[in-house]
Amino acid sequence: MKAFIQLIWNTLKVFIAFIGCTLLFYYGLSWLNAEYQDYHRYDEPEGRAVKVFETFQEEDEMNFVQRLLLFYETGE
Repeated sequence: MKAFIQLIWNTLKVFIAFIGCTLLFYYGLSWLNAEYQDYHRYDEPEGRAVKVFETFQEEDEMNFVQRLLLFYETGE
C-alpha cells in the first residue's frame, strides 16, 4: 500500500511540474507576442538611411530568355 501511495505522489509531482512548465511556456509566448504586436517593421527609416537597391531599367525590353538567363546568372 505504501508503494502505491508513493507512486501516486511521484506521478502527481511530475504532473504538477509539467503543468507549471506548460503555463510558463504559454505565458512566455504570450509576453513575446504582446511585445512585438505593435512593432512596425515596414515603417520609413529615420535619420541617414540609404536606399540599398535600384530598379533595373534597360533601354530595350528584355525577352523571356534573356530574363531567365539573368535570373540564373545572379542566382536570385
